[in-house]
Amino acid sequence: MSVPRMTCRELVEVVTDYLEGALDPDEAARLERHLDNCLGCRNYLDQLARLRELVGTLTEDDVDPEAAAALASAFAAWREGRSM
Repeated sequence: MSVPRMTCRELVEVVTDYLEGALDPDEAARLERHLDNCLGCRNYLDQLARLRELVGTLTEDDVDPEAAAALASAFAAWREGRSM
């Protein structure tokens, strides 16, 4: 039985796990096969990887206090299932 091809939407849902090395090996292989044929998803993966690299260099002092408060509020709303 053949494994169905991964769609772009499916890739978006699992790409973080892929970048963290937490994706099941079969799903990782499926994602990589999709990347072989999808320039848009390759670009998305490259952009996300670069963003994670840049954000990872930030310290608490780099974030404006108002922006930090807004992010904390948005995250709290998301956790509670509310929209902002």
